[in-house]
Amino acid sequence: MPKVDKARKTQRWIQDALENAKARDIAVLDVRKISDFTDYMVIATGSSNRHVQSTADKVIDSLREHGVRPVGSEGKKAGDWVLLDFGDVVAHVMREQTRDFYNLEKLWSDAKRIKVASSKLQVASRKKHL
Repeated sequence: MPKVDKARKTQRWIQDALENAKARDIAVLDVRKISDFTDYMVIATGSSNRHVQSTADKVIDSLREHGVRPVGSEGKKAGDWVLLDFGDVVAHVMREQTRDFYNLEKLWSDAKRIKVASSKLQVASRKKHL
């Protein structure tokens, strides 16, 4: 499988896991042209430290089902900001105040923002048209 296809699938699995964990404000940034350490960044908000921690756990568990394991993770103990590094895709799950303070979307403003459509809405839309 080409590297871009693998990264895109991983990004989609992360997004699905975040949606299933009820994470909010999911953003996907394509950083391939401006970064040499990853292809995509996925950023999401959790409602509390515990929600951030459990959301990160659900992402790890979900990707493990697809045979993908994180290269590393940081911040799970505190739960304010968890970084999950899957190589081609890096996921950030943060509390709202932390996300507002660090404003990664502004920091990476040169990245292409990928439109995030809920997979559940896409599935419902597909069923409607069948």
